[in-house]
Amino acid sequence: MTRPRLVALGINIAVLAAYFAGHEHLPNVSTWWDVAIIGVLVIPAVFLLVWLCLPLQNMPHRAWILLGFIGLSVLFSVVGWNGPASFSKLGAATFAGWLFLDFFEEASWVVVVALIIPWVDAYSVWRGPTHTIVHHHVGVFERLSFAFPVPGESGTANLGIPDMLFFALFLAATVRFRLRPGLSWVLMTASFGATIALAVWRDIGGLPALPLLSLAFLLANIDLLWREVRKSLAGKNEPQNA
Repeated sequence: MTRPRLVALGINIAVLAAYFAGHEHLPNVSTWWDVAIIGVLVIPAVFLLVWLCLPLQNMPHRAWILLGFIGLSVLFSVVGWNGPASFSKLGAATFAGWLFLDFFEEASWVVVVALIIPWVDAYSVWRGPTHTIVHHHVGVFERLSFAFPVPGESGTANLGIPDMLFFALFLAATVRFRLRPGLSWVLMTASFGATIALAVWRDIGGLPALPLLSLAFLLANIDLLWREVRKSLAGKNEPQNA
């Protein structure tokens, strides 16, 4: 972690802390202004934390840090500190995504995951366990998601833990496999805002976020990923020496 990155991290944390603590005192604007503020300002500010902490993705004892964040999220949820609980969930999901990436030996493996998880997520949201939780166990969903406060009121827009996990995994993969971290971060954060906007536009209680997230990752790196996939396939087709 360089000094400029640490300074930027400190400023970002201070800005987010001020917003999360005082969001109810902001002007209560229209629904679409709420969507714009959350999608263009709040979500990028939150996921800027993941970007700034990327140098920590290979640090030792990550599993213990993951467990620490899980413990903090449970503690903060019990005492009703929703903001710190959400950021603890983000920390846990981020380190879980980085640990998961350790199992990926080639960029082509990430491509396979990016092509599969949107279908799994869509089924879960429309017909599977996520659908059941969102519609029949709202409290459970709130405990398993990051709550983005709406300015001027007490409501929130929520993003599930798997969405944060795969955001961290895809972003870390862009660094490990020498893809495009900057463009990936921009498109992936925009995908979350777009998912919220679509849910509001269609008046749907919840939309799967992983389809647009995966699409954003693939679009940002499609030529580089295709090169890596071709290289992987070529290596497997080479004749083996006896």
